[in-house]
Amino acid sequence: MKRIFAIAMVLIAMTACTSKRTNPFFAEWNTPFGIPPFEQIQEADYLPALQEGIKQHDAEIAAIIANPEAPTFDNVIAAYDQSGQLLSKVVGVLFNLAETDNTPTLEKIVEEATTLVSQHSNDITFNKDLFAKVEAVNNQKASLGLTREQEMVLDKIYRSFADNGIALDEAGQARMKEINNELSTLSNRFGNYLLKENNAFKAQFDVAISEYRDVMAQLEDRAEREKMFRAFASRGNNGGEFDTKEIILNILKLKEEKAKLLGYDTPAAQILSDKMAKTPEAVDVFLANIFKYAVARAKEEVKDMQKIMDQDIAAGKVEKGAKIQPWDWFYYSEKVRKAKYDLDEELVKPYFQMEKVREGVFNTASKLYGLQFEPIKDAPKYNPDMEAFKVSDADGSLIGVLLTDYFPRESKRGGAWMNNVRDQYVTIDGQMVRPIIVNVGNFNKPTADTPSLLSIDNVETMFHEFGHALHGLLSQCHYATVSGTSVARDFVELPSQINENWAFQKEVLTGYAKHYETGEVIPDELVEKILAARTFNQGFMTTELCAASILDMRWHELSSVEGIDIEAFEAQACKEMGLIDEIIPRYRTTYFNHIFNSGYSAGYYSYLWAEVLDKDAFELFKQKGIFDPATAMSFRHNILEKGGSEEPMTLYKQFRGAEPDPNALLRARGLK
Repeated sequence: MKRIFAIAMVLIAMTACTSKRTNPFFAEWNTPFGIPPFEQIQEADYLPALQEGIKQHDAEIAAIIANPEAPTFDNVIAAYDQSGQLLSKVVGVLFNLAETDNTPTLEKIVEEATTLVSQHSNDITFNKDLFAKVEAVNNQKASLGLTREQEMVLDKIYRSFADNGIALDEAGQARMKEINNELSTLSNRFGNYLLKENNAFKAQFDVAISEYRDVMAQLEDRAEREKMFRAFASRGNNGGEFDTKEIILNILKLKEEKAKLLGYDTPAAQILSDKMAKTPEAVDVFLANIFKYAVARAKEEVKDMQKIMDQDIAAGKVEKGAKIQPWDWFYYSEKVRKAKYDLDEELVKPYFQMEKVREGVFNTASKLYGLQFEPIKDAPKYNPDMEAFKVSDADGSLIGVLLTDYFPRESKRGGAWMNNVRDQYVTIDGQMVRPIIVNVGNFNKPTADTPSLLSIDNVETMFHEFGHALHGLLSQCHYATVSGTSVARDFVELPSQINENWAFQKEVLTGYAKHYETGEVIPDELVEKILAARTFNQGFMTTELCAASILDMRWHELSSVEGIDIEAFEAQACKEMGLIDEIIPRYRTTYFNHIFNSGYSAGYYSYLWAEVLDKDAFELFKQKGIFDPATAMSFRHNILEKGGSEEPMTLYKQFRGAEPDPNALLRARGLK
């Protein structure tokens, strides 16, 4: 009754200020499948709703602590898992829009919201009374008769306290709270600075960051290529208003202090303690082995490109004595591809209309997992570019909702990603809550004359992000703590990366790759060229990815960044790993959003780690048939539906029947 009265008071205050308008977050969403009513939500709604969400969550935590009954899984762990639903509702909208449809006002709101959420998280993490309840349940877990999922939920919640400093003394806890708050603020600021830098790059060249590689592959003017490369590679490192170097050093200092407070020598040791890899040493050995093969192949690729450049020198197109430089790679690798495989990317794009590719993505999921996709008419949108789809199972039951947002704009950060707007879970009274998932991209926007046409890389990206979406959509867990993509960081890329494997299978390609003007199915000859070129340039692709992963590890394996110059450190790290001059890491330090703003700290290696799993898993599909029903359903039931309800390697072995072959990645990339 008191809670209802409190909410009523908030609503009265809100309506008094907004001409009797109710904050949409305080009402049930009478929209298709509970999609947020984006058009009704105003920027002024977020902070009041967030504050009320925190207030309600605090009350729910207090109720768990005050419960006079003996601590049990249901009255402590399950209750904690179900708590904070209004807060989750607000966060699910706010932080999605912060990445996809940002505004100057929203940017300020997010900065304040980030601080509030961080402080609230700290208040929970360091609540000793709550931890006492959790610990009491954990101490008796062997006798509770828990399901395996419940054991994993209990372990994850227990570790969220134990691994974040609950055992620290009062001074240590106070400092940890400060560190967490500062890290949250700095990470958000890094993301905002990088968005500004990306927009400045586009303003200078009229090229979006997502279009950079495609443009460089076609740009004949070498001086212009160099100019564009230097601007691209110096984002955040140009001494301007949005230079990120100071933010990065402050982030790293805080991470180092946090790790030491928790008893670890370095941030990498602390971060990896609950991942599949477990230790920095294991990651270093893993990456060094891949890098060895990758850079050897990259050196051969340089020779192939130099031969073509030498022809241009002889023809007077390039200055005498010129050697392949980083700004030449995309241009000359495209020439090599055309020469070796007679594959012209510009001749392929007309067959990759965005809507048709998405149809191919959907059809692949239908054949594998029995899913059906239906556009949702009049679905709420935060931007006109959005589209919404109802996803159903083969029996017609609801799987979830997929939102797509594929085109670039200044208010959206670069790259492509998947987010949860709403998690999948089962309520305490047994009601299944199905997820709402968003796939975001930055593909070429249609013009008045031409639809959105994707590059080969764009096609692969769409399949990749939809693999993440499948992981979220198909989740069949009881508890939000472990549902969907709530898994170890070095396991989360398995569903996304394995889904890429179907993108260019001949029987899949011929279903969706149709010329946007004539409707002609992609010719067999062109399909064969695409397939033949699949391992082309893999020395470069693997080297730049591996180099970024090693760079990430080197930063997080430091015990102190005191007195370090970012440029000098990065240059030394690249020299020590053996990176050739013609290649830079896929992400240089000053624009490495994954590790300074997106949760991949000491974790960028996860893409390669998960690729070992995905290539090994897809070898089974190739043995049985790429649409073999039994294999597909085994992958669905053992991987996609399970979330974090079991240890990752256990889930993998249940599907594969054995541990993964580490050479599967090298074979798939043609490196061994």
